Amino acid sequence: MTFSFYGHACFAVEVNGKKLLFDPFITGNELASAIDISSIEADYILLSHGHMDHVADAEAIAKRTGATIIASYEVATWFAGKGIEKYQPMNTGGKWTFDFGTVKCVNAIHSSTLPDGSGGGNPMGFIIINDEQNFYYAGDTALTLDMQLIPMFAEIEFAVLPIGDNFTMGMEDAVQAAKMVQTKRVIGVHYDTFGFIKIDHQKAIDLFKKNELELILPAIGETIEI
Repeated sequence: MTFSFYGHACFAVEVNGKKLLFDPFITGNELASAIDISSIEADYILLSHGHMDHVADAEAIAKRTGATIIASYEVATWFAGKGIEKYQPMNTGGKWTFDFGTVKCVNAIHSSTLPDGSGGGNPMGFIIINDEQNFYYAGDTALTLDMQLIPMFAEIEFAVLPIGDNFTMGMEDAVQAAKMVQTKRVIGVHYDTFGFIKIDHQKAIDLFKKNELELILPAIGETIEI
C-alpha cells in the first residue's frame, strides 16, 4: 500500500487499485507550494470535516477527476450544491462498503464549519477496512476515550493522527491514542503548517520510540510504502 503526503492533513492512499485522497488543502498551504494539484488523481475524496484547511481543493479535484466525495451529510450536500455529482453522505457511527473496502465513520472531538460559514455537521474520523491493510484516520480531534472502541471494529495496521497540538491532539496525546487503537505505527499529520502547530520533529519521534511506537513523518510530496 502506498501513502503520499501532500502537507498538513492531506494524504492519498491507494487501496485495491483505487486512489483515496483525504482532506485536500494544498493550494493555500505555502509549505506545499511545489505540489501541483492538477497532477493528483483521486477516485474518492474523504473529508473529515468542513474547515477550509481540509476541504479547500476538494471541489477542483473532484470536478477534474470525477471522484466521489465521502463526508458528513452536511459537507457532502454542500459540495453537491457546487455541482459535485458523485458524493456519499455519511455520519458518525455509520459504515458503507465501496469497491475498495468499507468506510466506518467514528467520533472526532472538534468543530466543523464550512468555508462560507454554514454548519459542517459532525467532525469525523474514518476507519478504512480492506483486504490489504486496515487503517484509522482520526481527522482533527482531541484525545477521547471513544478511541478505545476502534479495535472493536477492525485490527488497525497503522493510524494517521494529528500531532500539532493547539487545535488538535499534541504528540503526547497521540501516543495515548495509538495505544488505545492498538497500533504500533503512526503517521503524523496536522503539524508545522501554521505557527500555532509547529513541532520539534526529533522530540516527537523520540517520544513515540520511548513508548515502543513508530512515528513516521513523510516529507511533503513524498510517497512511501506502508
